Order: sequence, then structure tokens, then C-alpha cells
Amino acid sequence: MRIFDHVPTAERHDSEMYVAATKVWVTDPVQHPHRIEYLRFEPDSPVRGPVRDLPHIAFRVDKLEPEMEGAEILLGPFHATDTLRAVFVLKDGAVFEFMESSTGERWFRPTV
Repeated sequence: MRIFDHVPTAERHDSEMYVAATKVWVTDPVQHPHRIEYLRFEPDSPVRGPVRDLPHIAFRVDKLEPEMEGAEILLGPFHATDTLRAVFVLKDGAVFEFMESSTGERWFRPTV
């Protein structure tokens, strides 16, 4: 499993990908030397609260449902891409993102 942190930013980055479900531009964490993904929110993004305001840890998992059991759901689950479902939860006072791929392939696809 890969773990990386997400950092909100107002700056546009090269090779961003647009996630229509959340109205957020994201960068590819694999391309960053410290595996950081930057998030740039559209002004009318539905993402609010801890998911928008706090950094979070993200995990790739086989299934989302076990990760959601007993957790406070903050956002989702939703389709970030046609092959990737994601959910944000609050556990132990921290924000976690869990991602489930239907293909097992990398999820990042730059928006051109």
C-alpha cells in the first residue's frame, strides 16, 4: 500500500487532473519527490469542513466498505475517475481517504 499526504494549494500545477465529482484539481503524487498530491479547489467545490481544511492520509484498499464501518463519513463514497472510488472518513480525530480501483491500475490521468 502507498501512503501520501495531500496539501491544499491555490497555485496551478502542471499536469493537473480534474475530479468533476468534487470540483477539485489534483496533482500526481508519484511525480513529487515526497509523494505529495496538491489539491486545488474550485470556488464552488462541494468539499467543505475537515476534508478541505485539514491534511489527510490516503490509502489504496481492496474494498471501501470495511474502511467505512464505524467511521464518520465526511465525503463520499464517490467516483474520482471511471475506475476509482474514494471516500473520506474521520477516525481518531484525523481525516483518512480510502481509494478502491476497479482495475488495479494507477488512477491519475492528467486533464489536458
